[in-house]
This record gives sequence, structure tokens and C-alpha cells, in this order.
Amino acid sequence: MSISTPAYHLVIGLGASGLAMARYLHAQGKNVIATDIDATKDEAVDTLDRLGIETQIGYHDQKTFDNAQVMVPSPGIPLTSKYIAAALKKGVPLSCELDIFSQANTRPVIAITGTNGKTTTTTLIGQLLAACGKKPFVGGNIGTPLLEQLMSDTPCDIIVAEISSFQLDLSTSFKPDVALLLNISEDHLDRYPLFSDYEDSKWRLFENQTETDTAIINAAISGFDERLKTINSKKLAFSSSTAMTAKTAAQIDESRIRIRTGNSKIAIDTNICPALLGTHNHENIASAVLACLSVGTDIQNIKTGLKNYRHLPHRVEYVADINGISFYNDSKATNTDAVIRALACFDRPVTLILGGREKGTDFSQLVHAIKKQVKTIMAIGEAKAHIKQTFKGLCPVIEARDMADAVNRAFEEAGPGEVILLSPACASFDIYKSYNHRGDDFKSLVAQIGKKQ
Repeated sequence: MSISTPAYHLVIGLGASGLAMARYLHAQGKNVIATDIDATKDEAVDTLDRLGIETQIGYHDQKTFDNAQVMVPSPGIPLTSKYIAAALKKGVPLSCELDIFSQANTRPVIAITGTNGKTTTTTLIGQLLAACGKKPFVGGNIGTPLLEQLMSDTPCDIIVAEISSFQLDLSTSFKPDVALLLNISEDHLDRYPLFSDYEDSKWRLFENQTETDTAIINAAISGFDERLKTINSKKLAFSSSTAMTAKTAAQIDESRIRIRTGNSKIAIDTNICPALLGTHNHENIASAVLACLSVGTDIQNIKTGLKNYRHLPHRVEYVADINGISFYNDSKATNTDAVIRALACFDRPVTLILGGREKGTDFSQLVHAIKKQVKTIMAIGEAKAHIKQTFKGLCPVIEARDMADAVNRAFEEAGPGEVILLSPACASFDIYKSYNHRGDDFKSLVAQIGKKQ
């Protein structure tokens, strides 16, 4: 390969964020080379070819990495990549989406991270801000890259960004005006050597904040008190597990969310938003309300927004009721903590569809919740043998051939007044393109059962 110029940015990975990065850097007058080892990125290549951006698709060339002015990996690219590691040894620096965005952005930012509930809370904040008359851009890890906003002419006065640990791993300068940490539980242990590494990544959301910024944090997170000492911003805690104290800005019980801001006290009924079931979603509501109040919105408009909130698919999504059996699609639940939270939404026997591709998953964390709530497990995908080994003797575990087999046999096993819940605790990539694809297949199969009844 001949390099046309010694100074170029190397964009690594051409998913949505990588493609946006290549386009943005090019628009800023940078020389760009984009590379992706996946040979199927034809659409991305066509887009970049039209802009005159050089691409290397289906392979990586170490020389291209070694000669780069700066490497810009997409969040999903592990930094243990041999190409990145070798270039780092030669002194090639790294940059990332969050830092490049931060250098150009002039609008206030609300950033949301956590193991579970990020997308729900991000979407909720966006809808509440809109109900309050603001013009939010909602993006980040939720699907629309942040750099798309910088290239857009759509009016916007505030950024609401879902932020993943992968994005935070590379960032050195990202500083949200309001930062939310919803929860931390075991996840992505296929990427992080230790759970503590994953925890550290999440807490990095606050490291550049100053006293003029706001941190909103779940008080139930392990190490909360010690971690708080390292945060320089204004700290607002929320909790569903402890009584309200001087540290707590929002406290959640079965019937109410009580919020304290300065001398004001606000009470919100937990049933104000019927689309968001369960304590974990009430925590999401509390954190979202605190975030909106932190940027000067009105509580009455916030309450109107809560009443009108539209729920996202694949997150404890009601699908159908057939012969008295309720079907719920929670395909987004790709870790054990998400499954525990989903099961807590129901007070009826559950037939649970569990499995897929593991991510260093410790299924034993589900034992208590399954013992309490689950009648039968339908095990699917690559993890089904592990699931059967973990839960044999606890409840019946049926190894299904595929999703269709799991749904049909679950319908045979369940009775009136019971629930069939797809909440896999695993990634979808053993069978499906994404968790959306998996959830859509589940809903289609349920619809087929409904037509036969």
C-alpha cells in the first residue's frame, strides 16, 4: 500500500460510529483512512468512496496502523487488537469518539451509563425534555453517533447521550454537565479481565467533572461512599433500598418517588408511567427526573412527559395475551442482572426463555430469582448446556432446538394466569444479527401462535 500523505487519521471499524467518525474527520479537512476486517462492509465503503476516503476492507495492514498520525478505534474494537498494540508500541497515539465530540460540542450534555437501563433512561430523558419545550438530540451508544449531531442542521439545545464502558475506556477529556450512573453489575467479562476493571470504566464518567457539574448516582452501587470522595461535582443520590437521608435526592418505594431539590419536596406516583414496570424502572424514572430538574425544567411538564412516555421495544415489552398466558419480550436483557430485574416485575409463575452466546456469564447469580419466580426454563443457543447444568434440580430445564421450539414448548408448559418471558441473559450473535432481531423473531412466533388459537 502506498500512503498518499504521512499525516492521516486511521479510523478502525466501520459500524455506525466508525462511519460517522470517518465522515466527520473528512469534513474537518483531515486525511482519513478507514479500515475494517469485516469484508461485508460494502455500504460503508460506497459511502466513503464517494467522499474520496481511502478504505481497507476485509483485512488490516500493520503498516497502515504504524504510520498513522493517530488511531481512532470504534468503541467495539478491543484495545488488545494486535494491530493497535503494535502501533502503540511505536508511539502512535489514540483518540476516540467522545473526546473528538467534546472538542467541538458547545451544547450542554446529559450523559447516562450503567449496566442496565441506559437506553430506557436516555430515551425517557429525551422525551421529558421535549415535553418541557427543549430541543434535545438523543444519541450516543443508543444508536445515533454523537458526531452525527455535529454534522446536522436540526435545531438542538441539549445533548442526551447514552455512554457505554467501551466508549469511556478511551476517553480522557469527556466532561458531561450532568452525568448519571444507574447501576453496575457483572457484564462484558469477555472484554474486561476483572469485574473491577469494568467498574472503574463506568465511574470514569465523572472524572473530568467540576463543581459546576452534577453527578446522579444509585446509592446501592457497591463502593458508593468511597467512590463519592473522588467526584468533584454536585452529587445527587437516588435509592430504592434505603430510607431517605441527607445524601439522598430521590427515594423510591412501592407507591411513590420522593424527590428533594433544595428546599422543595416533590412526590411522584410510581404508576404515573404504566409503560415502565418494576423497581428498576422506577429508579430510572427517579434518575431521569433529577437530570431534567438539574437543567432547569419544570416538574409539571416533567409529569406530563411521564404520563405520555412511549416504551421502547425489547425491554420487558408486552407482546400478547393468548388463552390467559401473557408473553413478554425482554430480548435486550443480555446479562444476569437484567434478567433478575425483569423477573421482579411479575408476581405470577414465569416460563423463562434463557440463553444465547455467553459473555463470561455467571448463571448462578440467577438462582435466587429463578427459585422464587420461575416454573420452567427453556434453554436456547450456545449456552443451553451450561444453563441446564446450572439449574438442574432447581426447576425443569428443557433444551430447545431454536426459538420456535422454545416458544411453542413454553406455550405447552404454561397455564392461564402465567407469563412466558424471553429474557436471555446472553448476547444474540450465536443465532441472530442483534437483540432486536431476536426479539422480533420471538414476537413473530407469538403472533403465529395467536393466529392458531
